[in-house]
Amino acid sequence: MRNYPLAPETDGARRSPRSRVSRIAARAALTLTLVAGVTGGVVAPAQAASPYERGPAPTESSVTATRGYFDTDTESVSSWVSGFGGGTIFYPSDSSQTFGGVVIAPGYTASSSTMEWMGHRIASQGFVVFTIDTNTRYDQPDSRGRQLEAALDYLADDSDVSDLVDGDRMAVMGHSMGGGGTLAAAEDRPELRAAIPLTPWHTQKNWDDVQVPTMIIGAENDSVASVRSHSIPFYESLDDNLESAYVELEGASHFAPNMSNTAIAKYSISWLKRFVDEDERYEQFLCPPPSTGLFSDFSDYRDTCPHLT
Repeated sequence: MRNYPLAPETDGARRSPRSRVSRIAARAALTLTLVAGVTGGVVAPAQAASPYERGPAPTESSVTATRGYFDTDTESVSSWVSGFGGGTIFYPSDSSQTFGGVVIAPGYTASSSTMEWMGHRIASQGFVVFTIDTNTRYDQPDSRGRQLEAALDYLADDSDVSDLVDGDRMAVMGHSMGGGGTLAAAEDRPELRAAIPLTPWHTQKNWDDVQVPTMIIGAENDSVASVRSHSIPFYESLDDNLESAYVELEGASHFAPNMSNTAIAKYSISWLKRFVDEDERYEQFLCPPPSTGLFSDFSDYRDTCPHLT
């Protein structure tokens, strides 16, 4: 991956996603008209490499922005649902197509509010995102994994936005024990398209049965789930043939995923786009790897780049 500069996290004034798409469409139509006028024929637009591509071609600015190309809405889910503790669904307001689903679990003693900064940010890139609460704040990683699975089923089959969700393209994320639960859910459901454990904690260290493309994001100064005893052993235990990556945030603490973070967002969005949407346009942000160490955002980075290219 190239070490691109990270964009500042400011909302700023922006045009609506629809106006951006309209301008892009208008430019494309003008180009086709001009070419047709010269050649005397009709030129068909380029075919997308993946039928699941959502949004225009990505740029460094688009993957680091606090909002993507889609307007988003929210839907609250009651804690009375079966299997998990409710939460909030963030979804694109465009009802003309379906989107991949992403369920995100919080860490030990935490609520879904600690992960909500990801809601609109990821949903506006073309995903239906469900930040969940757990049955109790003290649930252990395997329990959180089962609750992630229950929430995946609810999102795709029973939620008020199920018509927007492509149940064949689902992913899981989670922080701390929710990150351990993310690994557990990925191990149990090989059909998932992507898993992103964030500063994960789990007593199980070997995850070589996981068949889901997995990006583990650790924090250099994590004193709760030390990367030496959690994130790195987890990553190194993954099968060598699995699409995987390990991102270690320079100088960050265990709680880095609980607040808006450009690096976490950029690499999470790129991973989800590449494996949930099969969108190869995002490989540029995943391979080759970024530099690490002094003046870098990363203290360590490991991946299976050859698998991507």
